[in-house]
This record gives sequence, structure tokens and C-alpha cells, in this order.
Amino acid sequence: MFSRNPLNPECLRIVLVLQGGGALGAYQAGVYQALHEHGLGPDWIVGTSIGAINATLIAGNRFDTRLQRLKGFWDLVAHPDNLDMARITDTQRRAQIHLNTIDTVVRGVPGFFSPRYFSCFPLGMQVPPEDASFYDTAPLDATLSGLVDFQFLNSGSPTRLTVNAVNVTSGQLVHFDSDRARIGPEHVRASCSLPPGFAPVRVDGQLYWDGGLYSNTPLESVLAELPLADTLCFMVDLWSAAGAEPVTLDEVRTRQKDVLYASRTQRHITEYIKAHRLQRKLREMFGRLPVELRTEDEVREMAALGCDTTLHIVRLRYAGRDWHMASKDINFSKGSIEWRWDQGYTDALRAVRHAGWLRKVAAGAAVVVHELPGHDAAARQAD
Repeated sequence: MFSRNPLNPECLRIVLVLQGGGALGAYQAGVYQALHEHGLGPDWIVGTSIGAINATLIAGNRFDTRLQRLKGFWDLVAHPDNLDMARITDTQRRAQIHLNTIDTVVRGVPGFFSPRYFSCFPLGMQVPPEDASFYDTAPLDATLSGLVDFQFLNSGSPTRLTVNAVNVTSGQLVHFDSDRARIGPEHVRASCSLPPGFAPVRVDGQLYWDGGLYSNTPLESVLAELPLADTLCFMVDLWSAAGAEPVTLDEVRTRQKDVLYASRTQRHITEYIKAHRLQRKLREMFGRLPVELRTEDEVREMAALGCDTTLHIVRLRYAGRDWHMASKDINFSKGSIEWRWDQGYTDALRAVRHAGWLRKVAAGAAVVVHELPGHDAAARQAD
């Protein structure tokens, strides 16, 4: 699908990691557009929640229709603005978005979710587990079926897809992976089912909730597979772990969400580096054994460790100005959607122009984290 090009001369495996974040996910779509236009399409996409939707729209369509289908989804869920957002004051813009968000709460989002107006669930009464929520995501099933070629995804797509969800009864994170089993709309809906807003989705007899309840950044899915080849991973963060001290109720609620859903990247990378070092030491020790003491099985096991590879992580962070609105993830205002898409596109272009992964790294480096120029221009290496 993608030929060798100056931005990937070594034909590194390309991975795209997408967080959950509701309406903030338009930023991810903009990031993908820039990668798509520069021949850096992913070989593997891992997504949670809205990231799972974007990932499926990409992996589940042929190259020449991916952007069209991605845009089709975001055009469908975008809430029309009553005013031209570019021609009003900042105060008016914020008020307009506030009204838009209230409308989303009351009426839902076309093609995504609709309110359960006559449900007994809000009254504390028992309902079937598939109905235990304020909103119904059945519209998303129809939208995905119309925008995603699931037959292509499961039989011909060159892009591997992994969507994460949490098993409701066991509390364990589950990876639905197109390399291992069929992926359908129900798997994607399960990854998006954040309670109590959305009900769990039953897949093969088991109920699943949003994977963000366990870990909102699915980088660990990538790190769990020690790569046999050097890998270029674009990781898109929608929530900020760092922030100012909150002084209002809305700021407190916003910081709470940011902290709850922000990336735990450093913890995952630290554990990966420890495993990488251990694997390398094992191979070094095995190499000291006389040849006659090595079995064929042991040789194959050592070769499969893949500990001589480097993982480049290009970190792209959404830095939108959302006026400390705790409801920013349900702000589907068309103007906000378009701004986030453009911002993701612009940030990804900056990363592509910088192309830090093309620079020489220290021998044996396990992970190199590349920040956007201006954010933290220096790449951080770890062996």
C-alpha cells in the first residue's frame, strides 16, 4: 500500500495509537490525514473508545476512501452552529458551545447515540444490562455498518486493527484484534461503552465496557509485543496530565477528567525498557553458551525475543482551548470539530517536517520519545 519514501527509508513498521476522548477525537482524524498524505499510513492501529471508531474507519476501508469515510463520520456527528463561529466574540463562542453541549445532552448525537427517554434506569430500577445507561448507542452500529467495509477489514486490509474493551464481570482488559479474530460493529461499540452514559455491549455472550476504564491510552497493547523490527509509533494524546491548579468548580471537574484519562505513557515505557534490558541480557548470556549446549528450540526462542530493536514514539498532544469545560468531550459543535481536525493536521505536519526518527540514535536504545518541536524538541532516549 505504501512504498518506501524519504520519511521512512528503512521501511519501519508504523503504528498509530489512539486514546478515548469523545468529541476530542476529531484531532486524531486530522493527525491521520497528515500521515496519509505523506505515505506514513499505519500497518497497525490500536484504539480505545473514540479512538476505536477512528481506527476502524481507517483500517476498515481501502486507501483511496479512508479520508472520505473518516470525514463522513465527523460530518455526521458534528452539531451545526447557529452562528458563524469565526465572526463572533470569544464570549459569544463559548456561550454558543455551551448551548450546543446542552442540546447534545438532551437529544444525543445523530449517528452515534440517542437518549433513552422512557427508561427506568435513571430512577434506580432494574433493567436488562444492555439497557443500563442513559443513552443508546444502536445508531452507531448502523453508522459503522455504512461507513466501514468489515469484509475488507477481516479478509483483505493490510492494516491490523486492535480495539480495547473491559470485560464487565471480570474487570479484565480485552484486546479485540483483527489478526486473531473477526472484528464487527459490536466490538467497536463495546470499546465506546463508557458507563453510565452508555450501556455495555454483549460480544460472544460476555458484556464489555469502554477500554478507557482500564487504560485510556492503549500504548501497552503495542509494548506487550516486543517488536522484531524497528517500529515508528505515532501516539495521540487527547488529555493533559499536567495542568494549573483549579480554582472553580468547572476547572476542578476538568482537571479531574484530564488526570483520570491522561496517558500513563511513562509508566508503560519504564516497564517496557526493563523487559527490553532483561531480554537483551538473556540473549547475551545465551550467546556465551557453547554451541553444542544449545537446542534448536532455545535458539528459536532467543531469536524471537527481538530485543535489538528500537521503538520510536512520536507524541502528538491535543492542546485545544476549551475554556476549562468539563464537558469538552461531548462538545460536538461543528466549529469545534473542524478546529480540532485542523489542529491535529497542523501538529502532525510539524512532526513530519521534524522527522526526528530519521536521526541517528544510540546503539541499543530501546525507546526514543519524540516530542513536537517547541514542546520538547529534544528526543529522549532510553536503553
